[in-house]
Amino acid sequence: MSAGAKTRRDAQPAFVLHSYPFRETSLIIETFTRDLGRVALVARGARRPKSALRGVLLAFQPLLLSWAGKAELRTLHKAEWHGSYAPLRGLSLICGFYLNELLLRFLARDDPHERLFSVYRETLDALAHDGDHGATLRRFEKNLLRELGYGLMLDRDAETGAPIAAEARYTYVVERGPVAQRGDAAQNGVELSGQTLIDMQSDNYTTAATQQQSKVLMRALINHYLGEKTLHTRQLLRDLQAL
Repeated sequence: MSAGAKTRRDAQPAFVLHSYPFRETSLIIETFTRDLGRVALVARGARRPKSALRGVLLAFQPLLLSWAGKAELRTLHKAEWHGSYAPLRGLSLICGFYLNELLLRFLARDDPHERLFSVYRETLDALAHDGDHGATLRRFEKNLLRELGYGLMLDRDAETGAPIAAEARYTYVVERGPVAQRGDAAQNGVELSGQTLIDMQSDNYTTAATQQQSKVLMRALINHYLGEKTLHTRQLLRDLQAL
C-alpha cells in the first residue's frame, strides 16, 4: 500500500519501536502496526508536561493509534492503551530492544506483515515470562526471515534432497541451505550438526550444542541479509550474556 493510499486510520493496533524528539515539543515515533506494517508518525506536543500522550507512547505497550495524512510522515491524533501487558526488565528489556531494532532495519514502511505482528506480540510476552531468552530470540529471528522470504531450509540436504541425519555434520550455505560434509570437500558457511538442524526445525533449543550452533547460524544469516546495516543492541546483548 502506498503512503497516500489512505488519509486516515482509526484505532489501529500498534507498538512503538522507536521515538526521538522533533522540534521543541513533539516526537517522531516509528511504529509497527497490524495492518500497515511500519509507519512513521509525528506526535505533536507529546513532550509537553501535561500532554495526554506523554505516558502512553512507550515501547512494548500494546496501543491503539489513530492518525491522518498522505505523506510518509503522518500526524498522530490519538493514542490509547490496548489491553494489559507484562513490562520487560533487565535482560528481557534489552532483548525487546533487539527485536525492535531488527524490525526497524528489515521492514520497509507501509509493508503489511500481520502474521509477524502477532509473532512480535507473542515474543514480547515470552520475554516477560520465559527465562530462556536465547530460544525466544531464535524463534523470532526464524519467523522474521521466513516472513521476509528468507526462510531457512532445515529438514533436508540442499544438494541431494535427503532428509537431515542427526548424526551427520553439515555446512549451512547462505541462500542455499545445509549440505552434508563429505570427505575433504570444503564449503563456505556455518558448520553444525544434523541434530541442531532437526532441533531448529521443531524449535527445540534445550541442548547446549543446539543453543550455540543455532546462535552462530542465525547471526551469520542476519548479518548477510542486513548487508552494511549494523545492530547496536546485539553487541550490548553479547556483552551481557553472549546470547
